[in-house]
Amino acid sequence: MTKIETTSYNGFGSPALDKIIKRLKSAEDPRKRYEYVLWLAKKLPELSKEDFSDSIKVKGCISQVYVRGELINGKLKWKGFSDALITKGLLSLLIAGLEDLTPEEVLSIDTVFIKETGLSSSLTPSRANGFLNIFLNMKSQAKNFQNVPLLS
Repeated sequence: MTKIETTSYNGFGSPALDKIIKRLKSAEDPRKRYEYVLWLAKKLPELSKEDFSDSIKVKGCISQVYVRGELINGKLKWKGFSDALITKGLLSLLIAGLEDLTPEEVLSIDTVFIKETGLSSSLTPSRANGFLNIFLNMKSQAKNFQNVPLLS
């Protein structure tokens, strides 16, 4: 008898995002969560200065944050920049979690995952709001890519 695998997915939005959330939740000490976010900051795929524009600037952040999505073969690729280290780590977390998803997959992600990271209790209200605003900016960009025809 063969076991049939199902392809249904019941995580927070992507296996990469689930892995990040699991790692953050496993850290009981808030300092360990911060260390992980700072480590993620070093892995951020950065935008070049020429790519900075108001159209990709995240509104509602105290720090300067830019994030740009690009649709390649139906999947979103992200790059970003932040002038603040913690925010850079939060941006990197989102980019890692939303990388290689379709626009529809990004749009289906609920903000509940932010609470599940356990970071909300450790972040200042302005940083928590910035984290949400970065995510909403990325969702907005995904929505703009929703009906873009694929180029061959």
